[in-house]
Amino acid sequence: MSVEPQVLSMLRAEEDDPVKLLRSAFRLLKDRIAVLSSFGAESALLLALVAEAAPDMPVLFLETGKHFPETLAYRAELARFLGLTNVQDIKPQKAALEARDPTGELWAFDPDACCQLRKVEPLDAASLPYAVLVTGRKRGQASTRAALPVVEEKADGQVRLNPLAAWTGAEITEEMARRGLPLHPLVAQGYPSIGCAPCTHPVGAGQDARAGRWAGLSKTECGIHTAG
Repeated sequence: MSVEPQVLSMLRAEEDDPVKLLRSAFRLLKDRIAVLSSFGAESALLLALVAEAAPDMPVLFLETGKHFPETLAYRAELARFLGLTNVQDIKPQKAALEARDPTGELWAFDPDACCQLRKVEPLDAASLPYAVLVTGRKRGQASTRAALPVVEEKADGQVRLNPLAAWTGAEITEEMARRGLPLHPLVAQGYPSIGCAPCTHPVGAGQDARAGRWAGLSKTECGIHTAG
């Protein structure tokens, strides 16, 4: 499912204003757009912008079965706080889990396969109706995201909108405080980037925000945000 060139042009014209971008995208794309959110450390700001622009826009949350309990509680709290009316839990298929990860320990010896099973495949299936996915990724999160565009065209024709791509961590913190947004409880414990519990650790001062994700491995992404 591709996005018409004129629509892409109109979206690029709104790149400097996240709320206008989201509002225009929802108006132009209607049921062809959804938000992808981890309900992680900085997710509240993007979701607040979504709530301001279109509170009934679908929000897809990958419920991997391996989240911190704090994340699940935060997901419910934040959705209520912001008035989001269409948050959907996307889960891996039960049969696939039983066949490929019967003990729930796949993450320990093959984290790529675990991400494929619990994140990539469920998202691929859930995102089929959508030409555009909105994400909260920022250029400053990691070196792998340094050139991230606001309107990102993927090789398969799908588009990712990254309204906060150019925002710095300081700007996000300031805006979250200005809006009085609740914080993920693990942020205060040294988790600036929060994924599944077995593969996420606190980071030290001065480290990359995503240094605690798959620490000690060359892995830096789960696979749902690949360039292709």
